Amino acid sequence: MSKHSLKYENIKKRNNKTLEISCIVILLLSILIFALIRIMYWTKSNKENADLKEKLSSYIEETTSKDNGEKEYKVDFKTLKEINPDTIAYLKVNNTNISYVVVKGNDNSYYQNHNFEKKDNAVGWIYSDYKNKFNYTDYNIVIYGYNTKDNNMFGTLSKTLKEEWNNNEENKYITLVTEENVRKYEIFSIYHEKSNDYATQVDFKNDDDYLEFLNKIKSKSIKDFNVELNTTSGIITLSTWDSDNTNRIIIHAV
Repeated sequence: MSKHSLKYENIKKRNNKTLEISCIVILLLSILIFALIRIMYWTKSNKENADLKEKLSSYIEETTSKDNGEKEYKVDFKTLKEINPDTIAYLKVNNTNISYVVVKGNDNSYYQNHNFEKKDNAVGWIYSDYKNKFNYTDYNIVIYGYNTKDNNMFGTLSKTLKEEWNNNEENKYITLVTEENVRKYEIFSIYHEKSNDYATQVDFKNDDDYLEFLNKIKSKSIKDFNVELNTTSGIITLSTWDSDNTNRIIIHAV
């Protein structure tokens, strides 16, 4: 090979190497920019929802009964439904940040990326399974929410996995307020497992099928809460992804 050809080949190799490095740099910068945009979007969404939660709290009155010392709730569903007709309930979990107006859409995907005001939002809102009816015929009312790092939405649901939390007597009840009444549910199962749809099913073939379901989800609990279950037991299920997005934190109460 001539000196001229060798020189040409060396220049070509250097140019190719430079091009490869440039492509890698551009790719890494693109990934970085995309990640920064996502972080900014999530931060903005979390801030919007935190402000919205504060705004909606003005339509919820929490008082303490003088007779028995229990919490009482009065929710202005009329005004909430004027803001969003999908309003279905108000959910309260003691000693967590979970104190949210619950919505119910036409599917289980819309409120994964829309908030209470139906605006695009990375963390969505707290919503019930669209198949739930809230008319006393539901076997299992399922409520979903994102697990956010700033402890909004269902971000504090992970506290229920800790022995200190679930051994506290005042934490054993979950409150769900609907237009018809105030429902108190007693926790009977808390667990953490790989994602599956079993825990969030709302339809059952018959009473035997439902009882089998109850016994199975009760057996998964990290603690025996000594709660009796039968086929007349209507339950509520809270479900969120864990921080690793491969496992779910599940709570069942009756």
